[in-house]
Amino acid sequence: MDTNCARPATVPLPQQHQRPAVTELRLSAFKSHRNAVFPLGPMTLFRGPSGSGKSSVLQAYETLARLAGGDTLEEALAPVAGGGPACVPHQARPDAQGRRGFRIGCTVEGPVGPVHLDIAVQAEPELRMVGERLTGSGRTLLSTALRDPGLRRVEAAWHTAGTVPVTRAPLPDDRLGTALLPLRVAGKTAGQRLVLDAAEQVVVALRAAFACDPRPERMRAPVAAHDGMLRGACDNVAAVLGRTRLECATRHALMVTAVGAGCRGPVEELSVEDLDDGLVRAVLGRTPGPATPLDRLGDGELRYLALCLVLMTGPGVLDMDPAAEVLPARQALTVLADGFDRSLDPRQVRELLAVAARMCERGHVRLVGTVGAGVGPELGESEGSSSVGWPAVVDLGE
Repeated sequence: MDTNCARPATVPLPQQHQRPAVTELRLSAFKSHRNAVFPLGPMTLFRGPSGSGKSSVLQAYETLARLAGGDTLEEALAPVAGGGPACVPHQARPDAQGRRGFRIGCTVEGPVGPVHLDIAVQAEPELRMVGERLTGSGRTLLSTALRDPGLRRVEAAWHTAGTVPVTRAPLPDDRLGTALLPLRVAGKTAGQRLVLDAAEQVVVALRAAFACDPRPERMRAPVAAHDGMLRGACDNVAAVLGRTRLECATRHALMVTAVGAGCRGPVEELSVEDLDDGLVRAVLGRTPGPATPLDRLGDGELRYLALCLVLMTGPGVLDMDPAAEVLPARQALTVLADGFDRSLDPRQVRELLAVAARMCERGHVRLVGTVGAGVGPELGESEGSSSVGWPAVVDLGE
């Protein structure tokens, strides 16, 4: 189970800056965005009408996260409808060789200080990484460039600061070079150790992202009891609730209280009933009255419950691959919630933001989400909100 679940509330958590976190996202040329720079705090919401580019911001973040986790470019762009070509700005014209692409990047704060990662991707006529730059401590730590279009590789150079100031070697053109550096850099010189520390900081922060968009129509069906790692669609929420109830009683009790604040009628318990063939379903215990099976809840209640579960549990019960070689206390989960307010009423939005604020205050959870233009401009702060403050709101499409 997630170590955050077992941590007593009275034990002070490490300072937040010790956990690498993405504090800026750059969409230099990505879909409808040009030269866009978005600061990211512990809680950041992108607000705007349909077509304003809200979802594109989260898609760029998720692409970087997947690349940091070792995915190929094709795998990293699989969640984007249309893949790489769909990420190219609409007005971008091909060069003399018919090439078009996009550019994205981020800044990661952590023990090394701010580290900047920027990548250039060729989407047409074939998908490949054509440029990457990792900078920090006033130095270029890694740079890559496509020298020969006929070869499936890029030429990379990274900081050494030894008898040879820079090391050069080929890297594959379909993967993030920063994520490959631990396999290539020996760490014998101070310069090499700086490169490794900066690369680790970026990879740890990006890999700790969990893209979550609960699908109520898929959450109502019974699921296998052993399916205990929550997926992004939250379709196996019943099995995961069974895990949290058994493995983390304190956190589960807090979640029951949070769910009760967002559902109609009192909620005394979240439990699981065994069905035939090893399946289970979740039920809400109510007093007075009979328990309510999950499949009878409305879309808003189901999305509210699922997002509470994601925010209040952490990587230990989420279907994600954080950096196993790094202590959990040095990692901060970033929840990417597209359509954070979808199907929710204003009261549920306020309550869910209050849950997010309390979890973000602990330092091990961050939230980047999107909301519709109809969400109130002040996002009404509710009673009991934390010292993290209410989310920073970025308005798009104005």
